[in-house]
Amino acid sequence: MEKGYLSLVLHAHLPYVRHPEYASFLEEDWLFEAITETYVPLLRAFRRLTNDGVDFRLTVSLSPPLVSMLQDALLQERYIKHLDGLIDLTGREIDRCRNDARLKGLAETYHRMFTETRTVFAEEYGLDLVRAFREFQDLGKLELTTCGATHGFLPLMQEYPAAVRAQVRVAVEHHRATVGRDPRGIWLPECGYFPGVDAYLAEQGIRFTFVDTHGLLHAVPRPRYGNFAPVVTHSGVAVFGRDLESSKQVWSAKEGYPGDPVYRDFYSDYTYDLDYDYVKPYLGGDGSRKMLGLKYWRITGSTDAKEFYDPDAARARAYEHAGNFLFNRERQIEHLHGVMGREPIIVAPYDAELLGHWWFEGPIWLEELIRRIDAADGPLRTATPSDYLADGAPIQRCEPFHTSWGYMGYSEVWLNNTNDYIYRHLHRAAARMTELAKAHPRAEGLRERALNQAARELLLAQASDWAFIMKTGVMAEYAHKRTRDHVARFSRLYAEIRSNAIDERRLSETEWRGRIFPELDYRIYADDSRPAPVASVDFVR
Repeated sequence: MEKGYLSLVLHAHLPYVRHPEYASFLEEDWLFEAITETYVPLLRAFRRLTNDGVDFRLTVSLSPPLVSMLQDALLQERYIKHLDGLIDLTGREIDRCRNDARLKGLAETYHRMFTETRTVFAEEYGLDLVRAFREFQDLGKLELTTCGATHGFLPLMQEYPAAVRAQVRVAVEHHRATVGRDPRGIWLPECGYFPGVDAYLAEQGIRFTFVDTHGLLHAVPRPRYGNFAPVVTHSGVAVFGRDLESSKQVWSAKEGYPGDPVYRDFYSDYTYDLDYDYVKPYLGGDGSRKMLGLKYWRITGSTDAKEFYDPDAARARAYEHAGNFLFNRERQIEHLHGVMGREPIIVAPYDAELLGHWWFEGPIWLEELIRRIDAADGPLRTATPSDYLADGAPIQRCEPFHTSWGYMGYSEVWLNNTNDYIYRHLHRAAARMTELAKAHPRAEGLRERALNQAARELLLAQASDWAFIMKTGVMAEYAHKRTRDHVARFSRLYAEIRSNAIDERRLSETEWRGRIFPELDYRIYADDSRPAPVASVDFVR
């Protein structure tokens, strides 16, 4: 007998990285690795489940920057070249390791994975993975939602209504154009919620979003069912809270499944142990050493004496962990149903890239979990937030608390002494963009192009990824440079538009560098009003 819902949510996002001015660029590998290790493995799992008649419902949030990169012809071409290099390298590895059965077997595993990935990417889906996700949406297996236009951290924009509105509206319009439907839900970048953001979502027809656990637990009034039922805001947007227990089991390397010693070690890449001249043809760029995906070791433990990775043992462990996760969720559902007297919903959101890229066996775990849920006929079923809302349970009206996820849970990752300097520049640019949009309501030709590009540069500068990377310190100089470059381009365009001296050659070069949101209309920044509040009631339905 069903007693509750498990809502698995995968947030798929990467920062917009596209550098046509270089023959190859290191940070573009972020996309290539995610396609190989996360997106294609997930899509292949969805295909197997569908072909086997397994019933499932998942939510996948596709961010506009990721969608834009996945549909970019230049990056698609470069990804094929990237795969061809890995196929060639692993072919050489098979020959090099011919006298070592363990290494040869691993080289064969990777050679097969890269070859099959190329076939799926190029032949089955015609280079367009967005079409692949859309296919499972149309089959009723996935609910695809959107995110902020460039994953901008909205709580730190709230004093600039036009900036918040643009992040939401551009995302919704881009989703409609690329995915083919209006999104019902949105993943607030970094789960960043502030009271009043719901009104911006409601303006664009968004019906639901998510917050971290404490964002719901500290809502006003206190939610009767904690984070095991959504609340609805004054603007009519349903807000679902993350379940901490189920989340930690999957994302925590210390307390969760990914840290198991049998699993593949993400950080130990055999490329660094090979002769430089041997790997140099596959490094690209300036020839610096980098990970190429030849990960022959398993986690083993807190030791430098790593043992070889065993794919069969890792798969068996992933099956065990799927069973353990299901057992825990069934007990959790049964307990909550008894306490609440109604069907709870357990919301388990993860960065999609955790599954496959960081936790290599993650897609295996997810597929096995879904199979076991379908076969168990137990107390839970998978459901999306839209499924839950459609079932008609009464929802309490509350105001969630200002919150984010990440360290300490209140924006500290995106506002600290490593990155605080960027906001005075971002805020000034946001105010100036509104000034330009109001001053030129009917621009045409070259001026309209310049205004649209200024809006793109502002959106790209606002990406939360840059502040996050500055905080972590890994590739921080790139994040600083991206922020400086976008702000500088915006400032130059602002000055040229104001003085009616637009440099068309330089504008064309800027447009060529960043082709995100080709249909963007700068006029969205002209509205800097705050959405009107809605009267409060105790319960809705």
